[in-house]
Amino acid sequence: MTTDTSPGAPPDGLDLDALGVSAARIRAAVETVIEGKPDVVRLALTVLLAEGHLLIEDVPGVGKTMLAKSLAKALDCSVRRIQFTPDLLPSDVTGVSVYNQESREFEFKPGAIFANVVLGDEINRASPKTQSALLECMEERQVTVDGYTYELAAPFMVVATQNPVEMEGTYPLPEAQRDRFMARVSMGYPDPEAELAMLDSQSSGTPLQDMQPVADAQEIAGLIDVVKRIHVAESVRRYAIALVTATRISPDLRLGASPRATLHLLRAAKAAAALDDRDYVLPDDVQRLAVAVLAHRLLLTAEAQIARRSAAQVVADVVSRTALPDVR
Repeated sequence: MTTDTSPGAPPDGLDLDALGVSAARIRAAVETVIEGKPDVVRLALTVLLAEGHLLIEDVPGVGKTMLAKSLAKALDCSVRRIQFTPDLLPSDVTGVSVYNQESREFEFKPGAIFANVVLGDEINRASPKTQSALLECMEERQVTVDGYTYELAAPFMVVATQNPVEMEGTYPLPEAQRDRFMARVSMGYPDPEAELAMLDSQSSGTPLQDMQPVADAQEIAGLIDVVKRIHVAESVRRYAIALVTATRISPDLRLGASPRATLHLLRAAKAAAALDDRDYVLPDDVQRLAVAVLAHRLLLTAEAQIARRSAAQVVADVVSRTALPDVR
């Protein structure tokens, strides 16, 4: 099969130069707070431009919440934080209708989900019932309360942090909840030089206090529109489908990736291509994002768990076994 991933002339109005300048500005702002994690910052920016939601998972103290807060502060738009606790109610997230005695009517009081960027801190400390309050918000960008539907403002992004399930006092995220996160990233421990720089920069305060917004909601909406028009050749689309299909038949998995995962993988690949100043997606873009986009959606078989295999290892094996499209 011979295919060409390049669409030729860029689509009308596709301003990749402006996107590159804006993205570099946001990335630089976030990296003043997050030391030594350029790949993690890039993935967070990729998810933002792809209209996705980001799940940050790692042990306590490695900067999960700091990454979420710094990304939100870099944007001059509405930001709400939800601290997930066992006693948090769904109405605390979505909002509630309150009876007004003067007008003798029920008035809707919006919950914390009504913002451009929502920070969900330690999301897996809330009960599955409360976690499920996010399902409609994250997928359909709307909230339904007492039979009335309320649209959420665009752009809309949920950045959630969670500790590993083995940690005390946590609940595993429902499969439907995990599937709505475009990507999962682990912060990891910083290298010694980055940790030393962190000690110097935070000895008398935190860089987050001095951080100023470098982009507004309208600008982000424009960048998202640019990403939407990035070209994806049929061969690349078929390659993404082949990767996802391979997870569904893998003997190591009892639950493979969903069609939503395929859509998220291609959206993220388009954002990655735009960040690389390309108006078309390469198979390499799909490969680089496969683990981050697919692994958190998968359920291992008991045999794979006993063999101490991880979902990330299974995805990496799938990528290595799946033939690349012939691109010329």
